[in-house]
Amino acid sequence: MELPSLLLCILLEVLAVNCQNIAKERIVGGYAPVPHSIKYIVSIQTVERQHLCGGFVINKYWVVTAAHCNIGLNKMMIVAGDYSLAVYEGTEQEILPHLLVPHPSYNTTTSNCDIMLIKLRAPIYLNSYVSIALLPRQGATIAEGRLCRVSGWGYTNPSGGQIPSTLRTVMLPIVSTTKCNSSESFSGSITENMLCAGYTIGGKDACQGDSGGPLVCDGRVYGVVSWGRGCADAQFPGVYTAVSMFRRWIDNTIFSYYSRCNKN
Repeated sequence: MELPSLLLCILLEVLAVNCQNIAKERIVGGYAPVPHSIKYIVSIQTVERQHLCGGFVINKYWVVTAAHCNIGLNKMMIVAGDYSLAVYEGTEQEILPHLLVPHPSYNTTTSNCDIMLIKLRAPIYLNSYVSIALLPRQGATIAEGRLCRVSGWGYTNPSGGQIPSTLRTVMLPIVSTTKCNSSESFSGSITENMLCAGYTIGGKDACQGDSGGPLVCDGRVYGVVSWGRGCADAQFPGVYTAVSMFRRWIDNTIFSYYSRCNKN
């Protein structure tokens, strides 16, 4: 039986809209937050203005990201106050890095200690579009099942595609290290310096391009997007650098930098 022409047209329009919506997905299974409501996030870009990684502001001169986002001091640009990467909104602040400080114990093979500090050449202007992210105290833990927010401009699905322009965010529950390290999952690859988050059924996750971005729990950044196996896989939650294991290193690094500067 043939569909009436009008009904067929309506169905085709609905399918077209649905396809557009799927294409606009950012973080896997996520949604678009209110523009500029996630004020601490930054886009780490190449000097050609191509988005590479996420990061977050911890004070007006310092940004935190993942160590594996290190492409070199002279190849990097930090953009704060952005929402749509494809549109100039007048809220962006572009700042060059002055110093890159990857954690000295970062292991490229195991991804252990995957965290890096970026000292900026000029201060970020804190305003209604840019603010500081709070950090947990050294050794603080976050309970299994606690919902946390991860945000970024990363791919929408494991197959990749084009980096999206608009920021996306998704809520994910913390997964215990025991479960994440089980033989059904990462089989012992999760160290004490890592944190897992994701759903048992999969479907929601950070993905490529979200690396270095913040996982925020109870108003503080507990995780830095680090690695995983695919994206949004039911057996493999996303793996994050556990910021609370590095709070002392972050504070000491910043303090040491200013101490050296004052002596000079």
